[in-house]
Amino acid sequence: MLEKLYEIERKYDEYTELLSDPEIISNQNEWQKYARAQAGMTNLVAAFREYQEVLHELEETEALLLEKLDSDMQEMAEQERDKLKNVSQELEEKIHVLLLPKDPLDEKNVIMEIRAGAGGDEAALFAGDLYKMYTRYAEGRGWKPELLSVSYSDQGGYKEIIFLVEGHGAYSKLKFESGVHRVQRIPATESAGRIHTSTATVAVLPEAEEVEVSINPNDLRIDVYCSSGPGGQCVNTTQSAVRVTHLPTGIIATCQDEKSQLKNKEKALRVLRARILEKAQDEASGEQASQRRSQVGTGDRSERIRTFNFPQGRVTDHRIGLTLHRLESVLNGDLEEMIEALNSSDQAERLKAEIE
Repeated sequence: MLEKLYEIERKYDEYTELLSDPEIISNQNEWQKYARAQAGMTNLVAAFREYQEVLHELEETEALLLEKLDSDMQEMAEQERDKLKNVSQELEEKIHVLLLPKDPLDEKNVIMEIRAGAGGDEAALFAGDLYKMYTRYAEGRGWKPELLSVSYSDQGGYKEIIFLVEGHGAYSKLKFESGVHRVQRIPATESAGRIHTSTATVAVLPEAEEVEVSINPNDLRIDVYCSSGPGGQCVNTTQSAVRVTHLPTGIIATCQDEKSQLKNKEKALRVLRARILEKAQDEASGEQASQRRSQVGTGDRSERIRTFNFPQGRVTDHRIGLTLHRLESVLNGDLEEMIEALNSSDQAERLKAEIE
């Protein structure tokens, strides 16, 4: 491991020199390529350098303990040695995690799909709550949410809503949001004050670039039709809505959010590419496909990865057993603690697998 770390440190220093080279600076594409490569090493190199310093201090302290010291100095040196040993162990663990293979999709934008599950109108309203929660989280991080497709319910919620989150590292943060989310609360229409349980499913897809998913235009069937739902005078009178079918896979994507047929087609194709990329990844890894199906599920009330309990004011993620008693702030986009806990759990599992 040390040889690998020294090599990474050497490469990091090499990138530092290149980034100050006037010839590289004048070529922005080249400069950005090296800057991204170096940025990916920064945390690991910083941890490794701190680890080397701690080992050096530990070596000096242990050498000091070999000398004849008075009792007070002996006690202080022993305490310092124990402290440095603990720090070195923590840094070793941190370095092991940082050395884990990165998910190549982590830096991508994401396409999120939220669908109402069991619970009728209340499930559709909950789908709207989840949409607001994710868009607020994205905006809080300086990312840009963009609506791609929407199907409204009669009571103001969403039967289905699909949107893009554009931002550096969006997939790394949101990929564990896939699954069935459950809400327990008293609906506004409930006169007897009974708590209802409803669900919504969330799917998170990395956005696919055109170069990653090449689509032959001859493999597409494009249907246009009149939009339905809110949207102004033109929405029901012009054929602006677009349905794109990828004939080889049978995958379908629709969009009717824009008044322009061309814009709707562009948005539908973005969703289609993401779904085709996901299908290809699932086929390449049966285990991954199985895992995603178990995460997303059918939307039945008995399946859930997370519960939003309004009477108790709590949010519980059942995969990692984490409960936060601040439901309102979570629904307002304060998701970072839960997202970090999910990422830490995933890293621990991967580290365990790597060691085994």
